[in-house]
Amino acid sequence: NIKIEPSPKWMRERIAAMGMRPINNIVDITNYVMMEYGQPMHAFDFSCVDGGHIIVRTAREGETCRTLDGNERRVTPSMLCICDEHKPVGLAGVMGGENSEITEDTKMVLFESANFNGTSIRRTAAALNMRTDASAHYEKGLDPYLTKLAVDRACELVELLGAGEVIDGVVDVFPNPPEPLVRELDVDRVNWILGTDIDGETMRDILRRLDFGVEGNTVTVPTWRLDIDPKYTQNDFAEEIARIYGFNNIPSTMMEDSGTKSGGFTPEQSAERELGAVCRACGYDGIITYSFYSPAGWDMIRLPGDDPRRDAIRILNPLGEDTSCMRTTTLPSMLEVLARNWNYRNKSVKLYEFAKVYKKRADGLADEPKVLTLGAYGEDMDFYALKGAVEELCDALRITKAEYVPVKDNPSYHPGRCAALVIKGKKLGVFGQIHPLVAKNYGVADALYAAELDFPGLFAERETEIYYTPLPRYPAVTRDISVVCDDALTAGEMEKCIRRAGGGYLKAVEVFDVYKGSNIPEGKKSVSFALTLRADDQTLTDAHADEAVQSILAALESEFGVKLR
Repeated sequence: NIKIEPSPKWMRERIAAMGMRPINNIVDITNYVMMEYGQPMHAFDFSCVDGGHIIVRTAREGETCRTLDGNERRVTPSMLCICDEHKPVGLAGVMGGENSEITEDTKMVLFESANFNGTSIRRTAAALNMRTDASAHYEKGLDPYLTKLAVDRACELVELLGAGEVIDGVVDVFPNPPEPLVRELDVDRVNWILGTDIDGETMRDILRRLDFGVEGNTVTVPTWRLDIDPKYTQNDFAEEIARIYGFNNIPSTMMEDSGTKSGGFTPEQSAERELGAVCRACGYDGIITYSFYSPAGWDMIRLPGDDPRRDAIRILNPLGEDTSCMRTTTLPSMLEVLARNWNYRNKSVKLYEFAKVYKKRADGLADEPKVLTLGAYGEDMDFYALKGAVEELCDALRITKAEYVPVKDNPSYHPGRCAALVIKGKKLGVFGQIHPLVAKNYGVADALYAAELDFPGLFAERETEIYYTPLPRYPAVTRDISVVCDDALTAGEMEKCIRRAGGGYLKAVEVFDVYKGSNIPEGKKSVSFALTLRADDQTLTDAHADEAVQSILAALESEFGVKLR
């Protein structure tokens, strides 16, 4: 004898205040009880339940269920359903079925109040993309003893609202009621955890006020306190006692462990911060980019199809194709930021980033080395300016044996303006002008410059010992030489030759000018070196200095065919 009608005003207002939509008295009662007790319920039109009883089972292959929101849902055998003898009448813990909903013609109602496995409900809701108030409650775990209390309260409200006659009796399927968790309260252990000296009676009183059963030091945990971990009960007791006792009443004390050490940075962290300071001193601003990107980035930087960097770790549930794999190189991330700044009409930009790359291992996991990436463009930017920044970074780590080897086969970089950073025969980075085709892929018409440096490799090659060199006792003699050489010949190759030929007098070599233009033949260039010469045991005479310079010029002409300008 159910009478379907609107709920009274007080109930409608409370339902609305809880963010829910009032529907009718029966449906509103189930929602009201859920908010009162935290126990979701559902009301079925009993005339629509074939066979007159409810069956809880997993869905059958190919089965569907039209839910109350009007959508036809295809369910899978991993999903729990509420069914009658022939069909599903609801998705367990998520939403009821349209075929058994409460309508104006409903005369008999069946209330369901159940306890489901939270993980199962969460997976069903996620798979169907329909997280509801009921599923949000179930997935967190509920006290199984709430079910009877909730259904009794619903029947009470039916009678209170005059919505129908409640039939005596309830079908209660509860084959394995869980035993309450019983543990001994260890007063000394709790005090040790909190660093307090709270007496046992105060602790027991606090637990009683929180509805724990306390007999002596034997504590019975309420069935609704599913957060109390059976393995770490004393820790949970300490948390409950501390929050009621008051953290403000717990004295502040220093840790008593004699093994405690003062905090500080690891050597790697210190080196990273030092290199970051060098980058900022060179005018570069730090950025942070995402660790995942689109596979299209490999094509944009012109990676060959067989390049191992294309073998990236894929993300199982990516936000989209643009974030579907873990990066194996930082170059696309840096170029995206440079392109964005160029599109914003920023005339000159210098950026750096310490970022991890993810290299797939045979076991399916990844090595995660850090890469220091520099990126820049602008009027004052060229290959030599970028090389200067790389040299500053090496100087900061006291790396003195760095070599710069021309690279012509890197598809991402300009074949004539790219070099590898080589230290003791190990390639630890590459830098130079980005290939014009790559810049075009990113929509940039200006020259872009980038450096990719292996941070762990640089850190391993740093000089940890600092050696003192006394000030020289004798003055130095400086000589400048300008030589004309082939355009393809690098200053680094000539510098090595100069150092070999200079003997013990030569202390320093520095390139201070490179010139191409009038009076220089086509295909040639003029390179100027500043030479510093000094004897360790006497004042160096002009004759000795000139002899060393002539030896250097002879070696350059013999090895490379260069001529003194």
